[in-house]
Amino acid sequence: MHAQDRREARRAYKETPRPMGILQIRNLVNRRTLLIRAIDLPARINRERAQLRLGAHHHAALQADWRQLGADAFAFEVLDTLTPPEDLVGYDAAAELAVLEELWVERITAADGHPGYLSAV
Repeated sequence: MHAQDRREARRAYKETPRPMGILQIRNLVNRRTLLIRAIDLPARINRERAQLRLGAHHHAALQADWRQLGADAFAFEVLDTLTPPEDLVGYDAAAELAVLEELWVERITAADGHPGYLSAV
């Protein structure tokens, strides 16, 4: 790939909106879940996995389960995504994600009677 092609590919990547939405880390053994809203889903998934692997996750109960059960006992699932409007003027992605997260907390609580690890991040 030529230098000009690389620059163009890099520019196109930076201008492409990152997928945003709600991520669920689900314990497949005890069914506890942690909901996370993310402006950049792929980056957030990588961050959460890295923190758990390194033993540095901020959620102590989730980290303890990860240590005890291992990585294969967890699923990382994108529950919902947001598509920003064409006109981004005045668009508040964080507020939209907060509303979407609340809907998922209600849905999971209604289905399981308990939201899981209790704190949405």
